[in-house]
Amino acid sequence: MTYAIISLGGKQYRVSEGEYLLVERLPYEEGKTFNPDILMVGGNGDTLLGEDELKGQQVTALVAAHVLGKKVIVGKHRQRTGYRRRNGHRSRLSRIVIQSIGKQAPRSTAKKATAKKTETEKK
Repeated sequence: MTYAIISLGGKQYRVSEGEYLLVERLPYEEGKTFNPDILMVGGNGDTLLGEDELKGQQVTALVAAHVLGKKVIVGKHRQRTGYRRRNGHRSRLSRIVIQSIGKQAPRSTAKKATAKKTETEKK
């Protein structure tokens, strides 16, 4: 079973394919895919760690929905002064689905050919 450790919103998560995850609100729309930063890929007896070993590795995630977290109540009280405050909030979260972990999909050869032609034309 392949797993990866990714970094999102200043936190690190251990994920595997098909897993749902609640993270801090992401700037992507619902239904869009993105590639989070990879810190480590492991599983099947081998571990890839560091920039050199992780080159060519990619984690693809889909933003399934933007949701609100559970309500958190915060109460303040000072003894013998009659001071009481009650506040609360609901965190804004994004639910993501990990679609794939592994090698990057190779880019199409048509894009490479046009890029080479434009470079030679500029010279």
